[in-house]
Amino acid sequence: MTARTLPARKDVPSGDTWDLKSLFPSDGEWEQALASWEKRVEGFAAFAGTLGSSAGRLAECLAFDLAIDRDGDRIGTYAFLRASEDQAAQDAQRMVGRFQHVATLAGEKASFIRPEIMAIDPATLTRWMDEPTLAPYRLMLERLVRTRPHVLSEREERLLAMQGTFAGTASKAFRQLTDADLKFGTLTNGRGQEVELSNASFITFLHDVDPAVRKAAFHQYYRQYESHANTLAATLSGSNERDVYSARVRNHATAVGAALFADNVPIAVYDQLIAAVRANLPAVHRYYALRKRVLGLSEIHHYDTYVPLVAELEKRHTWDEAVGLVVESLVPLGGEYCSRLEKGLRGRWCDRYPNAGKQSGAFSSGTYDSDPYILMNFEQEVIEHVFTLAHEAGHSMHTRYSAEHQPYQYSGYTIFVAEVASTFNEQLLTRLLLSRATNPRERAAIIAREIDAIRATIVRQTMFAEFERKSHASVEAGEPLTLERLRGIYRELLDAYFGPGFAIDRELELECLRIPHFYNAFYVYKYATGLSAAIALAKKVAEGGPKELEAYLGFLKGGSSKWPLDLLRDAGVDLEKPEPVATALARFSELVDELDGLL
Repeated sequence: MTARTLPARKDVPSGDTWDLKSLFPSDGEWEQALASWEKRVEGFAAFAGTLGSSAGRLAECLAFDLAIDRDGDRIGTYAFLRASEDQAAQDAQRMVGRFQHVATLAGEKASFIRPEIMAIDPATLTRWMDEPTLAPYRLMLERLVRTRPHVLSEREERLLAMQGTFAGTASKAFRQLTDADLKFGTLTNGRGQEVELSNASFITFLHDVDPAVRKAAFHQYYRQYESHANTLAATLSGSNERDVYSARVRNHATAVGAALFADNVPIAVYDQLIAAVRANLPAVHRYYALRKRVLGLSEIHHYDTYVPLVAELEKRHTWDEAVGLVVESLVPLGGEYCSRLEKGLRGRWCDRYPNAGKQSGAFSSGTYDSDPYILMNFEQEVIEHVFTLAHEAGHSMHTRYSAEHQPYQYSGYTIFVAEVASTFNEQLLTRLLLSRATNPRERAAIIAREIDAIRATIVRQTMFAEFERKSHASVEAGEPLTLERLRGIYRELLDAYFGPGFAIDRELELECLRIPHFYNAFYVYKYATGLSAAIALAKKVAEGGPKELEAYLGFLKGGSSKWPLDLLRDAGVDLEKPEPVATALARFSELVDELDGLL
């Protein structure tokens, strides 16, 4: 039997790829824009030493800085998207490197701005902010002044800016190794087909109903990580050390404190999340026992946690069918939202299918002036990929609504609220599927998927958040993150979160070495808080009226015009209180009980 291999990028039909013309019509025009941008960066010099002279001069500099950022966003996004098409494509990788070089130069040239603003007498700056010329930048300046204790001298800021070129080296090395260099071979699936094992297809193998296939895929996949474990431990350790250094150099007590400061999120929100999930782990352990019973396993392993408990939900969806299902589920968001989304998904917003060297996973990436592009590695056999499409569509529509209703400086929403917009869409898709359930077994399949979604997004991401907290604390305490140290930290969490009735393979300790989000520290907790908020908001919109819909759409249009917690409060949920997370986990427990009764 011939093995199914991934096509080369050049062999992918253009209709299945994104059309990047809303960014640049061609690589050649990108080259011209990069050269022009590099020359314009020199314009920062004219403003140096003058920001304290008048409100008008400060406004001119802020306008220039934002214009440079806006053009740089388009240039950088185009290079990033081209490189993500094929991680082994040297021309595209070079584009990313050249952009990063100029972006670092721009950062160096602009590094005087924050120190000069901070040097302005506070009373004078407060008076200036009342002048019409600075009105568009008032919120920017208020947020900047808030960072006063963490801004360094002009010379120190310049030195930090010069580090931009290599600050992401650990992440880049990780991506090159895991997406381009690691080769996992081929494997025969449960239908007797020999298929290439890759980062993209690994999850497909874990959905296979044959336990022997799941086990074989798990061990074959992790053998590659085992053989490169020391290298991957070094890149992750380097990333953690960079985070701790960055926090300390800017006078933050801890790396987690530095990360949460940017969104004005109290550490109590982070702590409440971990405490709430820890308190509800017995329900999670009860679910694993149920899964073990239903699947007829003598013992349950991690590779048994993805296969659907009820096979009837595992249906094939072509791309067009998936788009239709997603759009129909989002009808509560109104005709304008749905029609715009459908046009983009059936058009060329998305890079749809896996190809050799393509970045794994999925993401949404757009700019103020472009379409909101989506990278997918869509597999027709995996229902989860339909949910992934709904998820990324939530990000993309959030991007467009914010860009259209906010000025550039306030259009870029934070990750904290981004994960609400994406998981909100998943909740509406679940509601549609439940409404279509025609018998108890079909309902059980949908409930099982919802349980797994909450487990993956709230419970699992909180475990990741604990790992980030503990690994960074290790560095802060002077304890090197050796391979064995990383494995030890992760093993303690695996034991706690999966419980005493779960069989944990030693290879699973290496999972911490393959999670891309760990290179963007203290990100993953926002998945958990985001889904908790989304569960509440989706219920409000689906069961409410025009007022609830208007509040939610207002949230999507808000960009960063308010702090994240304030935007969510306006939409109808308060994450500074423990109720949203506790309610979501109570829902999890109820679903486990219902599923137990159905099966």
